Amino acid sequence: MDKQRETELAAALLRGEPGAFDRFVEYFRAKVFGYSYLMCGQREDAEEVAQETLLKAFENFDQLHNPEHVRAWIFRVAKNACLMKRRKSVFAPEREISLEELMPASRQDGAGRRIEIADWSRLPDQEVLNSELRDALDRAIQELPESYRSVVILRDLEELSTEETANILELSTDVVKTRLHRGRMAIRQKLDSYLSATQKNTAPLAARES
Repeated sequence: MDKQRETELAAALLRGEPGAFDRFVEYFRAKVFGYSYLMCGQREDAEEVAQETLLKAFENFDQLHNPEHVRAWIFRVAKNACLMKRRKSVFAPEREISLEELMPASRQDGAGRRIEIADWSRLPDQEVLNSELRDALDRAIQELPESYRSVVILRDLEELSTEETANILELSTDVVKTRLHRGRMAIRQKLDSYLSATQKNTAPLAARES
């Protein structure tokens, strides 16, 4: 349904229908801001990037040749706006950390290096969906190096295909797959302490209710 709605909005805008751009902005504003916030890390930057993206989209909409590809197209515009903003932003870090620096230290257990991941399946559904975990997930995504963060956002949050993500980021599909896998692992490891603590806190409650 989202794809059909997006295609209809893009087609209406290409036809020049009255009010089409207002409807387009209303639909995509939150999506573009969410992407920009996770990429930029600061609300002020994200708001500017989202505004710039939608303005650029309006000015260059004739470059969209197929309305069915509007989501990939709008995020390509957003990616470029993010890159431009990052170069000028006062919030930009002096140095981008590597994924290896981000990953928590593994421990030696005699059988080789192993990193333990909390078992998501043991969490109650309401815990998986609660705002604390969403906040923790956002922070984990924002802490990824930019090259991994952009892939995770486009593939997992915006649900673009590997091919679309590769095209937007000007990468090969193999690189996208590799960065997505490593980015997901880094996020899961960052969330491990939260999930483990949640399991410990919910265990006594489950025992009392049984």
